[in-house]
Amino acid sequence: MTFEEYAFARTSALVRLARLLTGDEHRAEDLVQDVLARAYARWARISRTDRPDAYVRRMLVNAHHSWWRRRSNQEISVAVVNDRPDATDEAAGVDERDALWRLVCALPMRQRTVIVLRYYEDLDDTMIAEILDCSTGTVRTHAKRALTALRKRQEASASALTGGEF
Repeated sequence: MTFEEYAFARTSALVRLARLLTGDEHRAEDLVQDVLARAYARWARISRTDRPDAYVRRMLVNAHHSWWRRRSNQEISVAVVNDRPDATDEAAGVDERDALWRLVCALPMRQRTVIVLRYYEDLDDTMIAEILDCSTGTVRTHAKRALTALRKRQEASASALTGGEF
């Protein structure tokens, strides 16, 4: 498979993954563009691997983690600005998904990455471990801690909304 064929077939999936990792559509597009530029330079080697898609996903995850480590990362993302006066016309399911997504965004980077790769990209522990360059046990530990934190935060936010009564 040529690089052009790969890029045409997988760019939208890579942007989706990057969007889920970064929480920002524009940053995700920039991240994918940078990763694909680096992948293009190494495509002869990447295409010889058993799973070039896993290799490029790993490049994407590593690039995302590297971006957060940079001292120059001083941008502050804001939530989507709601131009409507109230949000009561939104479906309850959309609100619930939005609330859950905000909880996922608050997770530590490694836990969030595992959750995104497992539940949004539908990858198994072995593939996630390969992408993150860690053991499957580490993946399961991150997933367990993330799910526990999400449950606690969801319960706390539900309790705050109802005034502590269920």
